[in-house]
Amino acid sequence: MLQYTVKRLILGIITVWFIATATFFGMHAVPGDPLTTDKALSPTIRKNLEEKYGLDKPLVTQYGIYLANLARGDFGISFTQENREVNDIIAEHFPVSATLGILAVIFAAVGGVLWGALTALYRNRLPDTIIMFLVILGISVPSFVVAALGQLSLVNLNQITGTSILPVGGWGTVWHMIVPSLVLGLSTMAYLTRLMRSSMLEIVNADFVRTAKAKGVPATQIFSRHQLRNAILPVITVLGPQIAIITTGGFVVEIIFAIPGLGRYFVQAVQQLDYTVIMGTTVFYGAFLVFMVILVDLIYGLIDPRVRLE
Repeated sequence: MLQYTVKRLILGIITVWFIATATFFGMHAVPGDPLTTDKALSPTIRKNLEEKYGLDKPLVTQYGIYLANLARGDFGISFTQENREVNDIIAEHFPVSATLGILAVIFAAVGGVLWGALTALYRNRLPDTIIMFLVILGISVPSFVVAALGQLSLVNLNQITGTSILPVGGWGTVWHMIVPSLVLGLSTMAYLTRLMRSSMLEIVNADFVRTAKAKGVPATQIFSRHQLRNAILPVITVLGPQIAIITTGGFVVEIIFAIPGLGRYFVQAVQQLDYTVIMGTTVFYGAFLVFMVILVDLIYGLIDPRVRLE
C-alpha cells in the first residue's frame, strides 16, 4: 500500500509539472502581453515594467524562474492587480468556491445515489421513467442556462410572494448558498444517477443477493449491506474527479450569482491576459484535481477489501 501511494504521488507530481509547463508556454504563445493596455506606454516605462516582471529575459530563463518559484509554492505577483500576490488571491477567494463546491457535491452525491437506487428498484415503471427523463434534461442543459433560469425563477417567486424568500445573488449567508449549489451540482447529480442505476441493476441479480434472499435476510438489510454498498463503488470512483470539477468549475455560476469566488478572478485574468494569475490558478486547480484522484483511489481500497492496490 505504501509503495502504491508513493508511486501515485510521484506520478501526480509529474502530472502537475506537465500542467504547469503546458500552461506557461501556452500563455506565452498567445499574442499580446499583460502590459498591453488602452493607454500607450512610453518605451522607457515599458522597459522598466518588463525588467520589474522579468519579461525582458529569454523565455527559457523565465521558465526556469517560474519552476523555481513554483517549487516554493510562490505563484508570483499579479500584473493587473497592484501589489497583490496570486497566493493571496487564491487564499482569499478559493474558500468561497470550495464552500459552494462542497455543498454542490453533497447535493449531487446524495441525490445521485438516492435517485439512482430508486430507478433501479422501480425499473421500467413510472418513477424510473420520470426520473430518467429529468436526468436527461439535467445532463443536456448547460449550467449557465440552468443558472439563468434559477435566478429568473427566484426573481418571479420573490415578486409573487412580495418578500425575499431567497437572495437572487451575493454571498454571506446560508440562504445565498442554496440555489447556486443546487444549480452547480445538478449536472453531476444527473450523471451519478445514471451511473448508480446501472450499477444497481448489475447488483440486483448477483449471486450473493439471491443467496441472501434465500436465507431469509430482510429486504432492507439486503439493500443496505449488499446492494447499496457494492453498487456505490463506481460512484465513489468518479466522485473524486467530480468533486474537483465542481469545486473548480463554477465560474459561470459564480459570475451569474455575483459570488466572490476564485472563478471570477480567473475569468478577469483571461480577459486581461494576466499571466501569473492564469498560470497560478490553473496549476492550483490541476494539483487539486490530481490530489482528489489519488485520494479517491486510496479510499476505494479501504471500502472494498477485495481491491489490492499493490
